[in-house]
Amino acid sequence: MQSYGIGIAEVEGVHPMATSARPDGTTAAQAEHPAAGAPERVGTTARILVVEDERPIAELVRYNLRREGFEVDVAYDGHEAMERARVVPPDLVILDLMLPYVDGLEVCRHLRARGPVPIIMLTAKDAEHDRVLGLESGADDYVTKPFSPRELVARVRAILRRARDQGPADAPLVCGSLSLNVSTHEVRLGDRFVDLTAKEFDLLRLLMSHPNHVFTRDFLLEQIWGYEYSGGTRTVDMHISRLREKLEDDPDAPRFIATLRGVGYKLKRDAG
Repeated sequence: MQSYGIGIAEVEGVHPMATSARPDGTTAAQAEHPAAGAPERVGTTARILVVEDERPIAELVRYNLRREGFEVDVAYDGHEAMERARVVPPDLVILDLMLPYVDGLEVCRHLRARGPVPIIMLTAKDAEHDRVLGLESGADDYVTKPFSPRELVARVRAILRRARDQGPADAPLVCGSLSLNVSTHEVRLGDRFVDLTAKEFDLLRLLMSHPNHVFTRDFLLEQIWGYEYSGGTRTVDMHISRLREKLEDDPDAPRFIATLRGVGYKLKRDAG
């Protein structure tokens, strides 16, 4: 699968800065100014907010998402992203880490404070430190450049499909002082609310739905992130670590989520 790197915009057979007609009948100039060509809204499914200051990359992502039927908004800096999300709340956000005015981490924190919208962090940095920062700020997933547009679209579909397939909520899940309400998407630990990202919530929900059941890392990766995800089981470990920091009095001596070395994780049925 061919990957996309900065300056290599022909991955899907169209250069975002070209003036010739594109496969959807518009030119790149019309895409930048929708009133001059096809309507901006072409899908009837989910609304995606793409936040990327490099216009060729933003246009490539927008083109591939629109081709798959998604409604797409684009913001080119952090301030614009927060304003667009306020005016028209998106179903999912693709967010670049390095942005002018307000960086991606701050935008991510701002969006997470407003609600549980899924966020995919898009970054040119491949260091684990940057991935961890993104996850700690509330991102649910990350894609590093160079990236495949098809893989990015597949991850968007997987996240939205899991949210849709959750269906009607059952009774709240309770484990000692910890409770999870699917219908309100809230987690409480005693008298306080616990702020979780969408992926952290899904992971905790799965563990709480089957107390004392041991889940392997590979199973958790497949169930929460999907078959298309290629980030590796380290992603599971990072999310478990973040859950422990938010739930445990002492993350190094967890009373809720136990590790079975060489096997996986479980939620203790008799946790306090």
